[in-house]
Amino acid sequence: MLTHFDDKGKIFTQVISKKPVSVIIQTTTHQIKGLVYIRPDDRLKNTLDNNTEAYLAVTDATVFSQSGEPAYETGFLAVNRSHIVWILPEEDLNRLSNEEEKAS
Repeated sequence: MLTHFDDKGKIFTQVISKKPVSVIIQTTTHQIKGLVYIRPDDRLKNTLDNNTEAYLAVTDATVFSQSGEPAYETGFLAVNRSHIVWILPEEDLNRLSNEEEKAS
């Protein structure tokens, strides 16, 4: 890893800090739950819009069959971005469920 110092002693490295976001991804044939990594001050949408790579990296992924049963689990999965129908941060899904419980 290369490390650079400026005149004031500030350290610069090639490491980019990212935070994991737990997501649910709907593809044309399957649903996937896993982690996508984004920059700490960024939104998931910005990460998707600004990324020009053909595949989205997903870690700790569970792929569900069309019947909703877990088909397989893997530590890493590259999802073809052109096959993504929608993507939802699980945090938002939980928030909706909690709001519905409060309203009852």
